Amino acid sequence: MKRHRSVLTGFLGLLVLGVLFLLAGGLGAASNTAGAGTPGPSALEKKYMSGFDAFELLGGESGDDPGTHTKPKNYYPSSDDGCPVSIGENVKVNATCLNVSDGDLQGRGQAQNETAAAINPFKTSQAVAGYNQYFRGDSTCGASYSRDGGHSWQEAVVPTSFTRGTNFGGVAREYWQGGGDTAVDWDTKGNAYLLCQVFMRGPGTSTTPTSNNPDGSSGIYVFRSTGNGGGSYNFPAKPVVEQFNNPSNPLVLLDKPYMTVDNHVGSPNQDRIYVTWTDFNQDTTAKIYEAYSDDYGQTFSSPVLVSGGDGANLTLCPNSDLVNGTCDTNQDSVPFTGPDGNLYVAFNNYNGPNNSDHSQILLAKSTDGGASFGPLVKVANYYDLPDCATYQAGQDSGRLCVPEQGTQQNSVFRANNYPSGDVNPKKPNQVVVTFGSYINRHSNETTGCTPTGSNTFTGVKTPACNNDILLSVSNDGGLTFTGSTTDPRALPSVNQDAGQATSDQFWQWAQFNSDGKLAVSYLDRQYGNDETTGASDVSLSASSDLAVFKTKRVTTSSMPLPTEFLDTQGNSVFYGDYTGMSVAGSNALPAWPDTRDPDLFLCPGTGTSTTAPSVCRANEPNGLQANDQDIFADMVGLP
Repeated sequence: MKRHRSVLTGFLGLLVLGVLFLLAGGLGAASNTAGAGTPGPSALEKKYMSGFDAFELLGGESGDDPGTHTKPKNYYPSSDDGCPVSIGENVKVNATCLNVSDGDLQGRGQAQNETAAAINPFKTSQAVAGYNQYFRGDSTCGASYSRDGGHSWQEAVVPTSFTRGTNFGGVAREYWQGGGDTAVDWDTKGNAYLLCQVFMRGPGTSTTPTSNNPDGSSGIYVFRSTGNGGGSYNFPAKPVVEQFNNPSNPLVLLDKPYMTVDNHVGSPNQDRIYVTWTDFNQDTTAKIYEAYSDDYGQTFSSPVLVSGGDGANLTLCPNSDLVNGTCDTNQDSVPFTGPDGNLYVAFNNYNGPNNSDHSQILLAKSTDGGASFGPLVKVANYYDLPDCATYQAGQDSGRLCVPEQGTQQNSVFRANNYPSGDVNPKKPNQVVVTFGSYINRHSNETTGCTPTGSNTFTGVKTPACNNDILLSVSNDGGLTFTGSTTDPRALPSVNQDAGQATSDQFWQWAQFNSDGKLAVSYLDRQYGNDETTGASDVSLSASSDLAVFKTKRVTTSSMPLPTEFLDTQGNSVFYGDYTGMSVAGSNALPAWPDTRDPDLFLCPGTGTSTTAPSVCRANEPNGLQANDQDIFADMVGLP
């Protein structure tokens, strides 16, 4: 069955035609500009392309088009200064105060999301965080640093404006319009690293040329902070991979990168930097690649194929896009290393048997420092989140979301399940991969939660269905996993509180501490009325034996549904793609996008020649209070 080929081909055709200009006006504006015959975004890309790239390059919120957006109503004066420092024990990571934006551009100039966090394992008072930063009005890579163990944070300026233009037509500079999808880590010498994906939006976003190449080029870069713990980064950034798209070169989209540094002292690959990413190619495939650096991020190796391309995986990937047995439709790769120097890359794959109702997580292992990879191994099957349009009043067609229970239909922000793994430092052969699954041991299929097709289920929006964070374990160095042959319905969950059996947990991150205790943080709807309102909290679970997990609440109060990047009904369609966490000793540092601070706008109709315009809070058309989206974190003890 080749269900992915046509949709990916459609997407690549769309991009080659230059329809990356969709962002400027969202999907509604695209229909006015492209013409009646222009194809829309493919189902594959809407479904599997990272939410950040899909939102930024294909559009998605109507807020960029004042003609289609209903401005927030019910303004009233507020004394808020839009600059919170903390909420209870939770600390704000981005130091910037809230920009006061026009209501039709809510989110632009305001939001932050998609968090990554790393504690310096050799000086735990130091920590760095990365995130998507929208304060300049467009997305870029944001970074913050702490020198007091995460109790307070300062913001660093990442020099993302341009890189060297050698591989972009031989010019001196290539200027970038957008960026995001960060990752952060430390080496053993005290250097901090920030990964950043950058891109050009393509024609149609402006009447003024902004680059020597307007057709949607992209690149993945690594910045190094030397000597000041993340306070500043080298300029220009060093390229991992660059893609120059011109009329003679069909478009390749570089998507969803992630980075890890082998900071295990004594490892044969100590301080080697690894980066993986998805390559949406003109041959209608989506493959995972990897490159590494042995000189502290100054140069990177040539890309190496991770996801397998020889047609030898007929059992794992019978539904390939081009060559049967080739696992060629993938996303959400995550690299991690063990103390023995081995590199592991886990990723989602969509070519498996019976993939009409579920997908699979695969893992590739390299024993030579990323120069080559062994045979692919199945980690587990999993069931992704429901198709949003099916259950949430037709919102965000073709994308997945986490529907709240009950009659409300406001939870429509894009979300999907992904892997996050680590190696037990006390047992180098023990490899653990965590992931979300909408069908799990808590699913009550006797009362309705049964898969009915591609991301459709009976019983959605009832307690019968919920998303769990599951665990698959290898005790033989990644050769086999407990989830290789075990149904997700029988795999253990890391969320073991009673209230989590009928509520959603999603966007997890996992890491072992030096004593071999596994910590997993995630967004959690078990508290208060989160599950019916669509609000969320952050929880942290931990286990020393991978069997019994204890859980603690990290957020000091529930976070309301996001309203940045809203649709015409006032529902946010973009909250980010993932949340990060780091562990050191007996503490963990989860980081997340936080919505508890009210959003601020210019009050319509205020301001005279002698009086400045007033600043207001606002409610959205659906009655939700408009809220900001900051990055928060908390250094908490492992439960």
